[in-house]
Amino acid sequence: MAPAQLFDHLLTAIIVVDSQWRIQYVNAAAEQLMHQSARRLLTRPLTEQIQHASVDWAQIANTTRAGQSLTDSDVTWVVDGQPQKVQLSASPLFDQEDEGRLLLEVNVVSQQQRISKELTQKAQQQAAKELVRGLAHEIKNPLGGLRGAAQLLEKMLPDASLAEYTQIIIEQADRLRNLVDRLLGPQRPGLRQRQNIHVVLEKVRQLISLDNHEGIQIIRDYDPSLPDFEMDPEQLEQAILNVATNAADAISGQPNARLTLRTRTGFQTVIHGERHRVVAQIEIIDNGPGIAPHLQDTLFYPMVTSKADGNGLGLAITHHLIDQHQGKIDVNSWPGHTCFTIQLPIIEKDTPHE
Repeated sequence: MAPAQLFDHLLTAIIVVDSQWRIQYVNAAAEQLMHQSARRLLTRPLTEQIQHASVDWAQIANTTRAGQSLTDSDVTWVVDGQPQKVQLSASPLFDQEDEGRLLLEVNVVSQQQRISKELTQKAQQQAAKELVRGLAHEIKNPLGGLRGAAQLLEKMLPDASLAEYTQIIIEQADRLRNLVDRLLGPQRPGLRQRQNIHVVLEKVRQLISLDNHEGIQIIRDYDPSLPDFEMDPEQLEQAILNVATNAADAISGQPNARLTLRTRTGFQTVIHGERHRVVAQIEIIDNGPGIAPHLQDTLFYPMVTSKADGNGLGLAITHHLIDQHQGKIDVNSWPGHTCFTIQLPIIEKDTPHE
């Protein structure tokens, strides 16, 4: 059996490229991964067929040119508009045809690996949340005493004009208390009721439209078959508004700015290791510059932000509110495309037996 035929029996995608990233060979697994036949794949360089990749192609070329192999086990690349998590290995091929030829081995990250990573990230987020909560409580307790002392001092001042300084202390104590309250967030789920998620999304859309965001086209792509389910509408409105506001800020003023609110019904979806028969999937999509790769894994941690004037609480609060609904929120982002996906389980009521 020829080597090419042997490669076709591998589950690992094999791609051979030359020094200009032109594809010279793909096996059957690579055709499936790239959603194209070998004949079409051989017509364009690999770097043109991958719409976005979290790896640096130039770094791969430089490393392999020095005779070394390179492996990255956490690569996100986008093929045909769909992000994929893969493990990528690149090795130089030393032959007489082309000294710059590379052998690329690509393995899709399995569902089990994704679940394991998701559970690890959830545990890390929970630990960060508890740390911040502990610090917030330690700050909150002396603030009450500070404010009370300033009020007593104000009553005892001989000169009323000096009250200006005690008012500054009181105002700043109140400002810090409000910040701490936001850090602590809601302590328990709010009042639940059966509601349609599109009612919530329409309120978010109206608020974004009324805000001072210039030239943004808001696109509604709703699934009318999505059933009503138990939720706290106010909490979900706040959670989605935090994401949509960030998206609108990112694209405000840019040409052809688009913000898409999309809903879909998901089936047999795993959330935090538990499978749910039916889920509501909400996507907030913008065509802005994207989120820096180094921020994406910690984006929902408290105090993490890319805004110069941001406090890093909005998405942390969103994560907490979604978590209280037993749901999850993920993000996929590259230049020109950022999509926050919220998945909420729909608990169907048991129908009575006749």
